[in-house]
Order: sequence, then structure tokens, then C-alpha cells
Amino acid sequence: MKNRCATDGKPSEAKAGPSVSLQYFMRPYRHFDLVMAAFVAVLLISNIASSAKILDWGVAIAGLPLSFDAGTLLFPLSYIFGDILTEVYGFARSRRVIWTGFIASLGMSFFFYVIQQLPGETLWQQSAGDGAYAAILGGVSSFGLIIASLSAYFLGEFSNSYILAKMKVVTDGKWLWMRTIGSTIIGQGLDTVVFVAIACAFGVFPWEIALSLIVANYIFKVGIEIILTPLTYAVVSFLKRSEQEDVYDLETNFNPFHF
Repeated sequence: MKNRCATDGKPSEAKAGPSVSLQYFMRPYRHFDLVMAAFVAVLLISNIASSAKILDWGVAIAGLPLSFDAGTLLFPLSYIFGDILTEVYGFARSRRVIWTGFIASLGMSFFFYVIQQLPGETLWQQSAGDGAYAAILGGVSSFGLIIASLSAYFLGEFSNSYILAKMKVVTDGKWLWMRTIGSTIIGQGLDTVVFVAIACAFGVFPWEIALSLIVANYIFKVGIEIILTPLTYAVVSFLKRSEQEDVYDLETNFNPFHF
């Protein structure tokens, strides 16, 4: 089941033989497309929720309110899916999924922008109107939020996948909990700081709540990863058995722009 010679998602022919390499590269997976679809769905929904509402549960640490955007409720699941993809299918296939999510997010933002520019129907204008649309969904297509979310997503997801893949090789596939939590600590840290900083710089969020957003987002995201670790173990174990796959990225090109 273990593929310990992964080179961009394929076994090295020098070690595994041409037939094995071709079989691995061409083989269909039963669940890969479902995991990818779930990853992209979580990403798009959380991006919409992030622009829709800022949540405040009335909790504070040392007087600092733990407020966070609504997308934070769902977004941590994208890192769990990212962990699962890298752990089972390897960095190269995870890279394809990350880019799929990136392009889908960019397309969604463009579509919401086009909708915002089109004239609204009279009755709709009276009941809701362009002002309400701009206040809630307009943020999805705002330049600042697009730059913030895509930059944070790119840095966070690729660093998370890279660290997990490297740690898997170093630990010889042991201590999955340490790999998933360790990679999330770095990936979510980059994601959260970059997203909030750029969003505040473009006026999406006020600077007054920047620190509160960063702390609350980071604690919540890492906390979700820790809490759902048993579920991650169960899904990874199921996929490895079902797919008969367990990639070790020994010779993988980790350049995110390598296709």
C-alpha cells in the first residue's frame, strides 16, 4: 500500500519500474474527487461567510474580545481536507486540489462582481437593493478581500501541505497527530495573519479589531484541528485501505508552480 518513491505523484521508475509508474499515474481513485469537491465547497462557502458577518460570542482573553469572521466556523475544515489529501495521495495531487480551489475562488469573486454591476429589478431594489447586496456579498468581489483571501490561502495551504509531507518522511509515517497539528499551527498562522493584515489594509475590516480577529481566528482554527484529530485518523485510515494508497514524498518537486 505504501508508495515510498513518490516523484510528483508518481513512483520513481528507477526504483519502482515503468509498469508501476504508469499504473500509479493512470490509476483511478474511488474517493479522491469527493474529497476535492468537499475541499472546494468548504473554501467557497467560508469565503462568502467571511464577508457576510463578524461574530462576537462575548468571550475575551485578557480583555481582548475574541471576534472572528463567520467563515472561520467552516474554513478550518479545508485544512483537515488538505491534511487528508497530502497524507493519503501525496503533495503533488494535493497541489492540484489547492490550485483548483484557488481558481474556483477567483471565478466566484469575478462572478459576484459581475452580478453587482448588473441592474437590479425594481421590486428587488425596493425590498433589498444594491446597497444590501454590496454590504453583504459585495465583499466577496472587493479587491481587498480577493487579494487578502487568495494570498492567505496560497501561503497557508501550500505551507501546510509541504510541512505535513516533509514530516511524514522524517517520522516514517508515524505520529499522524503531530504532523496534522504541527502543519496546521504553521499554515493557519500564516493564513490568519496575512488575511487579516491585507484585509485591514484595504479597509475590509477596521484596524481596531485586527488583533482580536487574528487571535480569535487562530485559536479557533487550531482548536478545531485538535478536536477533530480522531475524525482525521478515521478518514485517513479508511482512504488508505479503500484506495490502497499511502504516498511518501521522497523525491517530489515541492514547487507550488510545478504542474
